[in-house]
Amino acid sequence: MEIKGSKILITGGSSGIGKETAKLLVEKGAKVVITGRDLVKLRSVASHIGAIALDFDISKTETISEKAKEAIQLLGGIDVLINNAGIGGDFTRLDEVTLEDFQQVFTTNVFGLALLTKEIAETFKKQKSGTIINIGSTASLKGFERGTVYAGSKFALRGMTQSWQAELRKYNVRVTLVCPSEVTTAFGNNEREERAEENNKLNSFDIADTIVHVIKKRSKGFVPEVTVWATNPF
Repeated sequence: MEIKGSKILITGGSSGIGKETAKLLVEKGAKVVITGRDLVKLRSVASHIGAIALDFDISKTETISEKAKEAIQLLGGIDVLINNAGIGGDFTRLDEVTLEDFQQVFTTNVFGLALLTKEIAETFKKQKSGTIINIGSTASLKGFERGTVYAGSKFALRGMTQSWQAELRKYNVRVTLVCPSEVTTAFGNNEREERAEENNKLNSFDIADTIVHVIKKRSKGFVPEVTVWATNPF
């Protein structure tokens, strides 16, 4: 699709992959709304990159319908939803896992994401076009020690992505799962400070660039799933 003039919603857009993706898309002429929980930081980032800030915590599921409508109103329509907001939680072993661990991570990574997509998909179905990009992880493909909760949430996202592909293709809606390996972002940092770039690890641009290429593909085709690895992480 043509990025210039397109209308795009990115959740979790105040740092990391979301911020870098918004920056690239704005530079290419898109109108972009970014969401986040820290309104001061969100507004600062939006002002700096030329995006529109929307105060929206996806874990507050009771607000999702209202916030989805607000995002569409701010954009004047919608062409692309990028489900980037996500959390890691505590990486605990099976014998340490609690119900609260699952509730915390799944409310954001699965429940909130799915409910927002449900709202946006209704518009996409009516207009018979749209692109949904879900930011997964290599943890969507293979579990790891202490990954019961986080990998479980990302496996769930992969299953939902495949289900949405089956449901929405007949409406010309494209659904893609992007699975990065380790990226030097603020992920897992309680202070939300982004990590310095490392030569042997991916950074936010590597994933943002992939997302842009997925969106740019002609609307008659789509990429169901793409995995991005660091060339030599050792």
